[in-house]
Amino acid sequence: MDSTRILNLGIEGPQDVVTVRQRARQLSGLLGFGQQEQVRIATAVSEVARCVCRHVYGGRAVFTLEQSGRRRELLVTIRDNGGPARVQQHGSEPDQAGKQFDTAIITARRLMDGCDVSYQADHALTVSMQKALQPGQRVDPAHLAELGAQVAASPAATSFSEVQQQNQELASALAELRERQDDLLALTRELEDTNRGVVALYAEIEEKAERIRKADEMKSRFLSNTSHELRTPLSSIRALAQLLLDRMDGELSVEQERQILFIASAANDLSNLVNDLLDLAKIEAGKVQISVAPIDVGNLFSALKGMLRPLAQNPRVELLFIEPEAPVSFVSDDSKLAQILRNFVSNALKFTEQGQVVVQLAPHADPDMICFAVSDTGIGIIPEHLHLIFEEFSQIEHPLQRGAKGTGLGLPLCRQLAALLGGQVEVSSTAGAGSTFTLVLPRRSDLQPEQGA
Repeated sequence: MDSTRILNLGIEGPQDVVTVRQRARQLSGLLGFGQQEQVRIATAVSEVARCVCRHVYGGRAVFTLEQSGRRRELLVTIRDNGGPARVQQHGSEPDQAGKQFDTAIITARRLMDGCDVSYQADHALTVSMQKALQPGQRVDPAHLAELGAQVAASPAATSFSEVQQQNQELASALAELRERQDDLLALTRELEDTNRGVVALYAEIEEKAERIRKADEMKSRFLSNTSHELRTPLSSIRALAQLLLDRMDGELSVEQERQILFIASAANDLSNLVNDLLDLAKIEAGKVQISVAPIDVGNLFSALKGMLRPLAQNPRVELLFIEPEAPVSFVSDDSKLAQILRNFVSNALKFTEQGQVVVQLAPHADPDMICFAVSDTGIGIIPEHLHLIFEEFSQIEHPLQRGAKGTGLGLPLCRQLAALLGGQVEVSSTAGAGSTFTLVLPRRSDLQPEQGA
C-alpha cells in the first residue's frame, strides 16, 4: 500500500481545532469530494480533534492519501501527545470526558467510511478515519504536493469565520433537506394513490376469485350429480345388451349381434367416462376415501397383469411386467395405485403400434420413495405438448390419436390421485421413440382415511 502525506497540523488549543476543521474541508474539496462529503469529513475530524484538545496534552492531525491497487482513500490520523489527561485542570469529571470521546468516535464512524481507535505503548491515543475517493480523481504525487502547498498557504480561519461557514453549511443542508422532504411528500402522495389502486385491484381480484370458486363448486356439483344420474341408465343399457348377447330372448342374426356389440362397447366407454368424471368431482370436493395398507409389489403386478391382459389385443405389442428380484413392500392405497397404473398402461397400449409396454420399479435417489415406471415404444410426445397431456379434456393431434377413443381425463385424474397419495406423476418422452410415465410415492404413508361419500 502506498502512502503519501499531504498535511501535518498541530492541535494545542481551540483555534487549532478550527484550523483543522477548515483544512479538512478545503483538502476534501480539492480532492473532488462533494459539498456534503466535505461537511461530513470536516465534522468528523473536528469532533475528534476537539476531544484531543480538551482532554489531553494536545496532539497532531496528519492527512495522507492511501492507495492500494485501484482503491484510494483519504486517511486522517489524529494522535495525542500521551501523558496524563487534562480533565483535572479543567475541573471536568473523567467519566464525562470519556462520554464525550465516545460520542465523537460514534459520530466519526457514522460520517466516515471507517474509524479505528488504538493505543500505543506510551499510552498515546490514535484515531484513524478513512474516506474513499471518487474514481477518476487526479492524485499523483506532484498534484498532492501542490494541494498541500495550496491548503497550507491559504489563510487560517478565525472562530467567527468558521462559525459563519458552518452556518452557511447548515443553511445549505436545511435547504437540501427541505427539497428532499418535498420530494418525499410527493412520493408519499404518489404511493398513496398507487396503494388505493392496488387495494381496488385486490378487491376486484377477490371478487373474481370468489366467482371462480363458486363456479368451480357448481361444476363439481354438476359433474357429481350428472355422473350419478347417468350411472343408472348406463347400467341398464349394459345389462340389457349382455342379456341379448347371452341369447336370453332367442338367437340373434349376425347383423343383430354386431349392432348389440356396438351398443355394449359404447355403453362401456360412456361408463368409463362417467366414472372418471365422478372421481374428479370427488377429488375436487375433498370427498375421496383413502385406505392405506401394506402393499407387496409382486402381488400388485400379478393382479394388474391378469386385469390388463385383455387390453393387449395387438399381437405386435408385448405387455411385460418386470417383478423385482427381492420382495418389495410399502404402504399406500392399493386401489388408487392400481387405478393410476391401469391408466398408464391403457394409454401406452393405445398409442403403441408395435414393440413393448414395460411396467417395472425404477430406481430413485431418495430411499424413502418408491418409483413405478411404465415405458412404451409408441408415438411419443414432443416437448411443447408435455404440459397439455395433464389438462382435462385435452388430447394431442395425431393420426393414431384420432383412431383411439378417449376423453382426456385419464392423466389429469392420475396426477390428482398421485397428489392425494402424497406423490407425483412425471413423464419423459421422445417423439417417435416412446414415452415413460413414472409414479413416485412415499414408502411409508402418514395419510389417514378421509371422511366422505
